[in-house]
Amino acid sequence: MGNLTRQITGELFKLMVINAAAGIDKHKTELNDLNVFPVPDGDTGTNMSLTMSAAEKALVSMAPGTLGHAADIVANALLRGARGNSGVILSLLFRGFSRRLKDLDCANAKQIASALSAGVDSAYNAVMKPAEGTILTVSRQSSNAAITAAESEEDIEKVFETALEAGHVALANTINQNPVLKKAGVIDAGGKGYVYMLEGMLMALRGDTIEKESSGTVLDKADFTQFESSDITYAYCTEFIAERKTKKDVNRLRDFLDKRGDSIVVVDDDEIIKIHIHTNEPGVILTEALTFGPLHSIKIENMREQHSQQTITTSSVPNPVTPTKAVGVADSKEMKPYAVVVVCAGEGIEEVYRNLGVDRLVTGGQTMNPSTEDILHEVNAAPSDVVFVLPNNKNIIMAAQQCDKLTDKRVIVVPTRSIPQGISAMLAIDDAGGIDAMPEVMTTAAKRVHTALITHAARDSTYDGKDIKEGEYIALVDDSLADNGSSFAKVIGSITSSFEKNSPEFITVFTGKDANEKDTALVLKKLASSVPSAEVSIISGAQPVYNYIISAE
Repeated sequence: MGNLTRQITGELFKLMVINAAAGIDKHKTELNDLNVFPVPDGDTGTNMSLTMSAAEKALVSMAPGTLGHAADIVANALLRGARGNSGVILSLLFRGFSRRLKDLDCANAKQIASALSAGVDSAYNAVMKPAEGTILTVSRQSSNAAITAAESEEDIEKVFETALEAGHVALANTINQNPVLKKAGVIDAGGKGYVYMLEGMLMALRGDTIEKESSGTVLDKADFTQFESSDITYAYCTEFIAERKTKKDVNRLRDFLDKRGDSIVVVDDDEIIKIHIHTNEPGVILTEALTFGPLHSIKIENMREQHSQQTITTSSVPNPVTPTKAVGVADSKEMKPYAVVVVCAGEGIEEVYRNLGVDRLVTGGQTMNPSTEDILHEVNAAPSDVVFVLPNNKNIIMAAQQCDKLTDKRVIVVPTRSIPQGISAMLAIDDAGGIDAMPEVMTTAAKRVHTALITHAARDSTYDGKDIKEGEYIALVDDSLADNGSSFAKVIGSITSSFEKNSPEFITVFTGKDANEKDTALVLKKLASSVPSAEVSIISGAQPVYNYIISAE
């Protein structure tokens, strides 16, 4: 029998967290496949991986210290780096864990089990309507098992083994506890991510490295044929951090949120309030939260689409642009009245933004959501004390809004949710009415257009009442599934027919990196036939994910 692990030090905890982050990262695709929509997006696995990587990065540069210090570093990094509901829950679990271990140099089995339980309490206290069959359930049953084991077991490795066993049992049962999971035939992705986290920690206790694990006994990939997007009551997953600048009672905010959504998580800290809510009124939520202080790390996702709806115009965008590599615009030493930071992906699209006068570019977008730190770096490099940020993706809005709290500059986030929306906002910039009036002008411009997106289905599903097969073309127009199938001609025909009803004057086609000349020629032919009076421009965007982004105004 090997040596007992009677204590966890700061250095050992550091290794456990780094191992946990690696374990989740290696299984993130598997976790993404448990999500309920067929689009190639950053799902639970991606969000959990990015959240844990924030803690990993914070720990890598940390010299060995006390356990309390290491746990505090992890909790703070996760709070600011959390993405998605599962990421928020992870941050809450580690927040409670950290507080229980505060000021401890190291901890024994009972103290660690107690800290795991404190983390679960922290998560349940912050989630206003905790649902069973989620990561909350798995973490609670795991921590309960750890508490029981620690009563008679001094070996922390054995305690984690017991917690992991209970986690597997709880995870397998999530399919029976959550109606949505039951319908799709899958276990909970967040819960499975938590189990992978425990496995990574246990392996570190044993001195082992992460190994890929085969899938479980329940379905590893969702059967989406029974799931409809109409099952979602609240469309927008809204997440952000509000800086505490007032003495207002946070319970008022809880009551306000409770009337406007579900899946509510409120993390009330001394300096910030972190919010997660599923709602149909994200703008109303953000406006109320502003009464507490500046907002940061804003992220808004349309869960019915799980597909960045690229809604916007480029009516005045110049004709075919020759793409050049553009990571950012050169620094200017001369300060300006205001500057603009844009998040985008695709060399041609980056060049369009440069031509429109954007000061800094952050590489990111669908499946590549940048962190708050990534955006903050460009905000600080922008040549102005007033910086507009165009996130161009609903998954990035909250992360962008968090920047205002972390810099002395005034950061104004225009909540653009697509590349074309951002272009439209840039074209509408006019400071004649003053900087305070500009956000509304830019936001209004971003909403004026109709947008179509063409990509491939990442998996089988039923979406907007239509059966979709993996690999088929998917065409969306203004948040709705216009068509899907193996025929590109049929899919593009549905888009052009939709545009015909709106009689647009300007149409811009952004070709993606996977577009080909034959398909592009067909797109132009269909547009010319359906809307002959429209002025059509084509730009080599080289964007990932979407073969074509087409905007009409």
